[in-house]
Amino acid sequence: TKNLELVRSLGADRVIDYTKEDFTKNGQTYDVIFDAVGKHSFRRCRRSLKPGGMFIETDLGFMWHAPVLVLLTRWIGDKRVKIGVARYAKKDVLFLKGLIEAGKYRAVIDRTYPLEEVVAATRYVETGQKTGNLVLTVNESRAG
Repeated sequence: TKNLELVRSLGADRVIDYTKEDFTKNGQTYDVIFDAVGKHSFRRCRRSLKPGGMFIETDLGFMWHAPVLVLLTRWIGDKRVKIGVARYAKKDVLFLKGLIEAGKYRAVIDRTYPLEEVVAATRYVETGQKTGNLVLTVNESRAG
């Protein structure tokens, strides 16, 4: 599919087609499992993590289960849950700048919407068909 080729073009060492393979049942274990869209749970993925492995999710989940798992996994077991909340230090931004300048980082933009169409943009995201990021543009005459 187009998504597999996109991920390969971004430099992934291994790509899993989730429509054909359940990575939680293939017998492999991983250092990190990053669920960027809230499709998997720690419960489902924990056996696929190596000892000391980390499950990172960006969705707080039903009844805010993720923060509870973050606390519980600190004391129980050898695997960890982290919530992928963006926090950037100056050194992180400079690192990203270096990657961009070296041609080793490429943002994937799916669509661009004017700010006035934020509801349509949100609906598109909720379809689950988004590949990459959406950009909201601000009318420069109103931004001043």
